[in-house]
Amino acid sequence: MIRLQHIIHQYGGQKPILTLEGFEAQKGEHWLLLGKSGCGKTTLLHIIAGLLKPTQGTVEVLEQKLYSLKPAQIDRFRGQKIGIVFQKTHLIQTLNVQQNLEIAQYMAGLPTNRNRITAVLEQLQLLHRLKHYPSQLSGGEAQRLAVARAVLNEPAILLADEPTASLDDDNAGKVIDLLKTQAQQYKASLIIATHDQRVKDNFEKILQL
Repeated sequence: MIRLQHIIHQYGGQKPILTLEGFEAQKGEHWLLLGKSGCGKTTLLHIIAGLLKPTQGTVEVLEQKLYSLKPAQIDRFRGQKIGIVFQKTHLIQTLNVQQNLEIAQYMAGLPTNRNRITAVLEQLQLLHRLKHYPSQLSGGEAQRLAVARAVLNEPAILLADEPTASLDDDNAGKVIDLLKTQAQQYKASLIIATHDQRVKDNFEKILQL
């Protein structure tokens, strides 16, 4: 499902910020990408997501050599196959909850499916916020909306970057449970990047950078 080989990424002639000989994740596996800040976790997630072409190496996602595609094709592939929960929610402040999800379908080249939007919001206990704007949401609700956007198009791969970084123990556990539950529902491969040691006990498969 995900296969990386001989990955190196660096900027200019500087020392590589990421060196990885190889990594494979199969369908439905849940992985924790663990390491200190600055070790390349976010870089690796962005490489898997098609957001950052590595300086060297091959990236195969769902049997597709990702960086052999043109940029527009990568964007379409990502929108349909990969869900991403970023460190920041990156919600569009001028659009309400429903519209933030509609644009995720549009950017993936998919038709607007309001029944799907309703179903996902109901599952994440956000349906009552359908017409609210991001500024009207609590921090936890905004985070759940970011998860809703990531799983909306039923991705085969779900990536999350430091989703518990600013959360207390109780809410950190809830977010991890939510991501794992959503991944299980869609039989998606889940990769969570974090330096949060509290998360470690929730995963059997760990890649230490």
